[in-house]
Amino acid sequence: MKRLVKSSDRRLLGVCGGIADYFDLDPNIIRLLWVIFSLLGGSGVLAYIIAALIMPSK
Repeated sequence: MKRLVKSSDRRLLGVCGGIADYFDLDPNIIRLLWVIFSLLGGSGVLAYIIAALIMPSK
């Protein structure tokens, strides 16, 4: 069973890498989408911090 965990290949905290591993996507696509989401709504930064606190490490 797959688990959503922080990636060991980290740029900042491993959240985007972990999401990319979970969905078998390129981490750069997730990072780009996260930046766009953050710039458009502003709540992306808060969501990233919450995800970094909630997601367990590998």
